[in-house]
Amino acid sequence: MPRRILVVDDEPMVLDVTAQMLEDLGCEVLTATNAEDALRRISDDSHIEILVTDINMPGMDGRELAARAVHIHKNLKVIVLSGSQVDGCGFPLVRKPFSQDDLRQTMLNHTGLC
Repeated sequence: MPRRILVVDDEPMVLDVTAQMLEDLGCEVLTATNAEDALRRISDDSHIEILVTDINMPGMDGRELAARAVHIHKNLKVIVLSGSQVDGCGFPLVRKPFSQDDLRQTMLNHTGLC
């Protein structure tokens, strides 16, 4: 059974490309365009195992989302994405732009593959 991942990004193109990369790696992917929607999904779906979120989003940023999400699901794994940040604030960071191999390697090292 594939692992369920929630991808969060406010840029539709980045969201779609990231989701497709993860699907190609064998993951079951859900998406959200903002942190509030993501928190609702995480609260409602205990089968989400990994959160992949952009750091820089309007409203609640990815760091706050990650902290709140881990509070909801203690075993949730988190990977953060950013084109400008160099610190993932305690979470594995994938720098934008990234390739499918970059994402795969980060998952392999920090969350396991799908």
